[in-house]
Amino acid sequence: TIAGAVTLVARHGAIASLEAVGMQDLEAKKAMRTDTIFQIMSMTKPVAAVALMMLVEEGKVSLSEPLEKYLPEFRGLWVNEPGASPKERKQVRPARPITLRDILTHTSGMASGPPAGAADLLSSMNLTLAQAVALYSQQPLDFQPGARWQYSNPGIATVGRVVEVASGQPFERFLELRIFQPLGMKDSFIFPPADKIDRIAMVYDLVDGKLKRAGANILGGDPGLYRKGAKYSGPEYAMYSTAQDLAAFYQMMLNGGALAGKRLLSKASVELMTALHTGDIDPAGHSPGKGYGLAWTV
Repeated sequence: TIAGAVTLVARHGAIASLEAVGMQDLEAKKAMRTDTIFQIMSMTKPVAAVALMMLVEEGKVSLSEPLEKYLPEFRGLWVNEPGASPKERKQVRPARPITLRDILTHTSGMASGPPAGAADLLSSMNLTLAQAVALYSQQPLDFQPGARWQYSNPGIATVGRVVEVASGQPFERFLELRIFQPLGMKDSFIFPPADKIDRIAMVYDLVDGKLKRAGANILGGDPGLYRKGAKYSGPEYAMYSTAQDLAAFYQMMLNGGALAGKRLLSKASVELMTALHTGDIDPAGHSPGKGYGLAWTV
């Protein structure tokens, strides 16, 4: 049912098992390798959140301040009140402004995906992050901030845009300089460099019991085009990475914010991110028994 896989098991800070099985590219008959590079999709979200928390620690951002303080385009939001039909639905003002904490816990009320006018954004990647978030800022919220849980890709995209504004750097550059390089994540990036392309795994759909190369409609577009011409840095899904790079990132979190003498976050920030923030909101995750911290499932 899958073309191949890389598995990594680490314990007490050491890699105990690293294996590759199957194929990286079925058509080219290219075997999976332990250093094969994958599109890690929504596993990008916690990386975006760590980037934001680094700026929180530097005093450039506050989780409790209104989002509009950092992105003025979010001023004057409306909230859709539930109605029997779209024609009967009314809009009201939010009871309070949305905050970055709301966004990181997926309780902001922001929509699950892009609006109808930009429905193909996540596959075409044809807008910049600034342009996309400006578009998201003009959409009404689906519910009052903090009222319930709804997984929101535009929300995490907005986190990435705040990182850009607060740091003065493109989102992908901030990740490279502040997270990937210190942790030795040499095979992690948003836009593939030419010398890494031959190690990127293709993406397949299971159709009538057979594996078929995914087309242009998936996140990131046609996997065989390697995002050529893409503009969108996709903080919610756009990272490429390897098993070993992700192990370094996760080990940093398990260590309380540091790895190999490089500290990205304080232990207090790691504990805050991985604590339960959604309280009695139910459901607050993709399956029973789960809640949310700051972009981390708890």
